[in-house]
Amino acid sequence: MSQAVTRSVTAGSAGLLASLDPLLREWLPRQRWFAGKGRPVTGFSLVTATELLPLDGRLGLYHLLVRAHQPPSPAPGGVPHPGDCYQLLIGVREALPPRLAPALIGHVHDGPLAGRTVYEALYDPRPAEVILEALRTRARIGGLRCERRAEIRADLVPRVVTAEQSNSSVVYGDAFILKLFRRVLPGVNPDLELPLALAREGCPRVPAPTAWMTADVGEDSYVLGVLQPFVRGATDGWELALRELAKGEDFTAEARALGRATAEVHGALARALPTVSLARLQLTALVDAMAERLEAAAQAVPALRPHAPGLHTAYEALADLAAEGHTWTAQRIHGDLHLGQCLRSPAGRWSLIDFEGEPARPLAERRMAQPAVRDVAGMLRSFDYAAHSAGGPPAPRWAAACRAAYCTGYAEGGGRDPRTDPVLLRACETDKAVYEVVYEARHRPDWLPVPLAAVRRLASDPGSAA
Repeated sequence: MSQAVTRSVTAGSAGLLASLDPLLREWLPRQRWFAGKGRPVTGFSLVTATELLPLDGRLGLYHLLVRAHQPPSPAPGGVPHPGDCYQLLIGVREALPPRLAPALIGHVHDGPLAGRTVYEALYDPRPAEVILEALRTRARIGGLRCERRAEIRADLVPRVVTAEQSNSSVVYGDAFILKLFRRVLPGVNPDLELPLALAREGCPRVPAPTAWMTADVGEDSYVLGVLQPFVRGATDGWELALRELAKGEDFTAEARALGRATAEVHGALARALPTVSLARLQLTALVDAMAERLEAAAQAVPALRPHAPGLHTAYEALADLAAEGHTWTAQRIHGDLHLGQCLRSPAGRWSLIDFEGEPARPLAERRMAQPAVRDVAGMLRSFDYAAHSAGGPPAPRWAAACRAAYCTGYAEGGGRDPRTDPVLLRACETDKAVYEVVYEARHRPDWLPVPLAAVRRLASDPGSAA
């Protein structure tokens, strides 16, 4: 790594955080990736602080892991939540040039950074280059550790991805894309674990990790970011679907191809990682968890309550099959599959990305083996979202055609046609719709009618998920 990258911060770390505290309280909750919306930040504690560019120059750079404290929100089992941990890249300048105005965090008045301006450093090419250099050289700085599987050029120009995301991404010269996780958890992150397993299996549908960055904190390890090849000229499935829908174009051929791609990834995951059989005991636990999520969601979102009895019938039907001795296979899955997690190359080939799983769920739950139809249910819900989001009136026939084509393609790709297992499919789609209701109520209230429409359908029609 270049000599500009220096050391882990020890002395003055408390003063550093204290100087940033009032600015972060205002700035952090406004970020798309902040998980604690709706509750004020009452304070911060520093997990790690690492100086990546020294402050004796015109530009300084700090890497921080900071725990944000908020009013109690009881965790399962009644254990208070310690606060979410966030990865921050803080740039420090005397003053910001106009091009960096959107990245402003604020002006520091006290402490070791007094008189300086701090900002989100990923918007600045030099700090973004420092991160890539650390990955390229397998740097070790304090508890930060960088690993790589392939060579990385040193002259790649960075640009931050400004689209709305639950993390942050930087593209380097159309060769690589770096995904930096903002809310980080100790343990194995499936967004690194699963693509590595698929790379070992030789699955071409998922870009293989080129490099990654972790932090060792005591006995814990945090995955901080993953660098992967950038698919040049690719369009994500959400943008493509909306564009074709707005033009009145048929999307079933793409949906069918996407179904084939999904089945191929599922097949590779089943070969690369252990599978388990879900018998009555395991299915009962699965159904109970779905029912608990529904009850919690109904408490949080009053509009869901009238539909709860009908939704419960989806879970009861699955429990009845389990009681009759039916079994299913569970495996590692994508965990949050939707059109936005799929890329179509200019040659027409589909890839799957972002294996982090649903960020609101605990990491251990995201790493559990699940029925593959959970991913299928997520994609079926995504077609429904697209049908309500193209700017015109809802297009339920378009969604139905895409859903059917996707299931057909999934069967062609080596998977079992999801429509031959309607009870499990309905239960999984119901669980996904309930999750969406809570998410939209918290983060995007204007979108709440979309999952609520699905909730009404799923609650009233036992065959509606097929």
